[in-house]
Amino acid sequence: MSLIRKTFKRLHYPVDVIAQCVRWYLAYALSLRNIEEMMAERGIVVDHSTLHRWVIRLAPVLNTVLRRYQRPVGRRWRMDETYIKIRGHWKYLYRAVDTDGQTIDFLLTANRDANAALRFFRKAIRQCGKPEVVTIDKSGANTAALAVLNADQAEGITVRQNKYLNNLVEQDHRNIKRRIRPMLGFKSFRRAQTLLAGIELIQMIRKGQLQHPQGEGLSPAEQFYLLAA
Repeated sequence: MSLIRKTFKRLHYPVDVIAQCVRWYLAYALSLRNIEEMMAERGIVVDHSTLHRWVIRLAPVLNTVLRRYQRPVGRRWRMDETYIKIRGHWKYLYRAVDTDGQTIDFLLTANRDANAALRFFRKAIRQCGKPEVVTIDKSGANTAALAVLNADQAEGITVRQNKYLNNLVEQDHRNIKRRIRPMLGFKSFRRAQTLLAGIELIQMIRKGQLQHPQGEGLSPAEQFYLLAA
């Protein structure tokens, strides 16, 4: 797994052990101490702080690689934001999916306003292209952000405000919340960004969004390890 060898200057553990521990932590409702115990049962002694360092270093690198092989998404988006607790304070995770439930993009922000929504839309458009239609809830901030985008374009984005249609992205939030609940809140904004990127990566692989030339017929776990190769 050359990606892991490039990411870490010194390797005191086999690369397959590092990859497996990182995947377990991002994919399942396990604490770092849970994984420490599970590896000890397999004869591998690794401290939970070392496991945490592996996840923090590897998750953003893997996310970057996945974006190179991301399957094209639809042009009809469902966008919404959800709450994430960091150091005891609520922050906001903006997310969007297409009509098939594929993840478009995500962005963690300190504020919930038009500027934050505009940052999210610009980031998503850079990654996935401009949508034809965006469905949002009754949020005035999201409406204002889309109005700014449309003001700069000859062919604007159609904006729909329909809470019922937005259930798709609201339900998708649950997959992220289910994984972060055992973490009992994040300790820093930067760590939250890194871990959320890793968790989103796992969900995108599960949804079949990895379009790697060697990934045909592989399980989600095997596709994850392919990214690290």
